Amino acid sequence: MRVIFTLIILYHIMAKKQVIKESSVDTGVLEQELPIRKTKEVNRNSWEIKDRQYILKHNLSPLTYAMKTSGIYWFDEEKGYERELKYTINQKTPFVDEMKGDHLLGRIVFENGVLFVSREKTTLQKLLSLYHPQKDSEFEEFIPSKIAQDELVDLEMQIDALNAAKNLDIDMAEAVMRVEVGSEVDKMSSKELKRDLLLFAKSNPDLFLELVSDDNVQLRNFGIKATESGIINLSQDQRNFTWGSNGRKIMTVPFDEHPYSALAAFFKTDEGMEIYSNIEKRLKE
Repeated sequence: MRVIFTLIILYHIMAKKQVIKESSVDTGVLEQELPIRKTKEVNRNSWEIKDRQYILKHNLSPLTYAMKTSGIYWFDEEKGYERELKYTINQKTPFVDEMKGDHLLGRIVFENGVLFVSREKTTLQKLLSLYHPQKDSEFEEFIPSKIAQDELVDLEMQIDALNAAKNLDIDMAEAVMRVEVGSEVDKMSSKELKRDLLLFAKSNPDLFLELVSDDNVQLRNFGIKATESGIINLSQDQRNFTWGSNGRKIMTVPFDEHPYSALAAFFKTDEGMEIYSNIEKRLKE
């Protein structure tokens, strides 16, 4: 009997150890799954929940301005196809293929160029900040630091343009202003020319810097002055340049090209350089 009792006790001890071992294996499996849950949690919370403000671009501020809320698409790089977007007031997603039940269409209306979206309307915020096709072309999210950076770039460009205008010689100044005001530049005094040049550089610095760096601008102006002086003539159909003194043809303007742009390009050729030098001497007489 004592032997049997001992065997029974040993059996229970071994059985208890087996249960403990199996429990530890199960716990190990559960611990391997935890990182996956954490990853999903991080992705779910990557969007910052806060109030957001959107503004129309190009300094527009109409009384009201409505954005498109349906029939718009966003290309999903991960899925490899376009997905239809729609703003609704009863769905938790802007993607039509994820919506369930009826769609109650909402409206996106800017007032005086501004749209405020409260932190509770995350679906609308994500549509505007991430997916809407008119984002960055018609409107943008108002981020003070980004606005400050853009303004800094504009100011630096304006300074560069003003410095360039201040140091520009009279011939180049006349060439640049001819693009802006046409033949009116011929009636300006040197002080008026310098004043208007600075104002042009200040109001439109990117175009001004582009013109200053374009050598064709000065060549076009040179050609216009030569024509106005009668040294060369442009035919009525604007197809041929000829000498004013004898009517001999200088060049034919290629089809669909501006005559003075074509003349500027011609001045860069070997033949054109000789004619340029000839005209330059006559302009100085």
